[in-house]
Amino acid sequence: QVQLVESGGGAVQTGASLRLSCACSGRTISDFPMAWFRQAPGKEREFVGAIQSSGSFTYYSDAVKGRFSLSRGDAKNTVLLQMNSLKPEDTGVYYCAAGARRSGNYDDEDLYAYWGQGAQVTVSS
Repeated sequence: QVQLVESGGGAVQTGASLRLSCACSGRTISDFPMAWFRQAPGKEREFVGAIQSSGSFTYYSDAVKGRFSLSRGDAKNTVLLQMNSLKPEDTGVYYCAAGARRSGNYDDEDLYAYWGQGAQVTVSS
């Protein structure tokens, strides 16, 4: 059974940095794409970024491009989301997701079969 556990959320001020970690068990993260989505209060869940199964390519939403970066962690089977220059509009619950297949539209929730429980990120002005 695949399980995803996020950690590293918290409350920070504008301009600060946070790093989220997603630990995956039950499968190898190099088998399928991994992604982060987020959901702000009262809004629909939206795509943040994804990393291909090979780990060679990453994709980001326009809202976070240049500020956020995905990578594989030193710990086995973890994916990291480094968030810099945080803004109040980055506030929300961040979800880690694991793909159901190797290829597809990385920003489409339908590509992902497994989801973590979410980590709260709050950015105050």
